[in-house]
Amino acid sequence: MKTALAIASILALAAAALPALQSSASATVPQRAQQKVQQEVPNNPSPHPAPDQPLPYSHKTHLALGLTCATCHTNPDPGRLMTFPATSTCMQCHKATAKNKPAIQKLTEYSKSGETIPWVRVYTLLPGVQWSHRRHLQAGMKCEMCHGQVAQMERMSEVTSVTTMYSCYHCHQQHSANTVCETCHVWPANPVESSAR
Repeated sequence: MKTALAIASILALAAAALPALQSSASATVPQRAQQKVQQEVPNNPSPHPAPDQPLPYSHKTHLALGLTCATCHTNPDPGRLMTFPATSTCMQCHKATAKNKPAIQKLTEYSKSGETIPWVRVYTLLPGVQWSHRRHLQAGMKCEMCHGQVAQMERMSEVTSVTTMYSCYHCHQQHSANTVCETCHVWPANPVESSAR
């Protein structure tokens, strides 16, 4: 009898605590949503349609599966550019996932031939600008701050004005980073050319 009473008491306590646990669990959801990284660079004022890529790729679909930017884009030395994913990275999932789709069959052909997928770079810098993804990542910048809400994009396009001098200068001011010309520009851009003049 005492055992049954003890079990009933424990169940009653658990039932009473359940709404509080559910409430605290649902309270953490908005906190996670608030952790979403905000875009700091202004939107691009002129339309830049997404370039044609060799394979259709949806950041929205892939990031919703839990992939992160760093899963596919690495930053090898000297740290200037982020890479495109190796075909083998894509094939880790696509050996089995969606393998009957024409785009995945084309991906498989790239993989079998050992050929690199010829992705088209979306953002490009003007000549004479020295820039490093690594320095910005080490300073705590997140991809979305400069490239916008990529996780919502079906096709990657130049939605922000991150490659403009205004955006760089303004962001450096906001983050108390160096704003002297030599921070981003090295003159002469090519010492061999200038010495030949």
